Amino acid sequence: MTDDRDQAAAPDPDDAKSDQSASDLLGAALGGAARRAGLDPATGASTGHVVWRAMGGWRGILESVLPSLAFLVLYTATQELLLSLIVSVGIALVFTIVRLSMRQPASAAIGGLVATGAAAALALWTGRAADNFVWGFITNGLYGTAFLVSALIGWPLIGLAVGFLMSEGTRWRADARKRRAFFWLSIAWAGLFALRLAVQLPLYFADNVTALATTKLIMGLPLFAPLVAVTWLAVRALYPRSEPSAE
Repeated sequence: MTDDRDQAAAPDPDDAKSDQSASDLLGAALGGAARRAGLDPATGASTGHVVWRAMGGWRGILESVLPSLAFLVLYTATQELLLSLIVSVGIALVFTIVRLSMRQPASAAIGGLVATGAAAALALWTGRAADNFVWGFITNGLYGTAFLVSALIGWPLIGLAVGFLMSEGTRWRADARKRRAFFWLSIAWAGLFALRLAVQLPLYFADNVTALATTKLIMGLPLFAPLVAVTWLAVRALYPRSEPSAE
């Protein structure tokens, strides 16, 4: 007769299967998002092309920069919160309408519009222009925490996404070189979000709106693009393309 204690100590295969399926689902979601952004190592695209696609090209850059730039310029020049917010949200709305009218993928533009509108609503409600940046603090905190925690528990988000894109699943965890690379890449992304908070939160509490808006622009795409390039090059080094054999 089997000892009950042995049964209690034995690992439950259902739990392992559940953990595996959860990682597969998360990897599929992250990998799908990366593929839509043009970050698929299997394509063999150049680093410059990948970074450009990740930023969304000229339209993506304008959608990311113009609402914040309009708010910065108008508020600095006029100190009129309502006018600055209306123009900022209006620009985001125009970009979204253009994408929808052209039947192009509008998820990023809609997400930007929702974030811009929510931040503007909070600023209008409190009457503080600095509160227009609170939503950015929340998203940076959430993203940074997700990258950091995933790396520390041994399931870095970068690895899950790449494993899906390369049809490897979670087998990369058996390769120490890949585990180290994905760990440090995830730590680097967590560091980017943490750096934004470390620089911008003191400006928020000091109510220095002009400096806060300026640093948000500087620490946006100018920091995002190089880290995308580093991540891409590191992944390509881990998964070199096989050259066709000569007949």
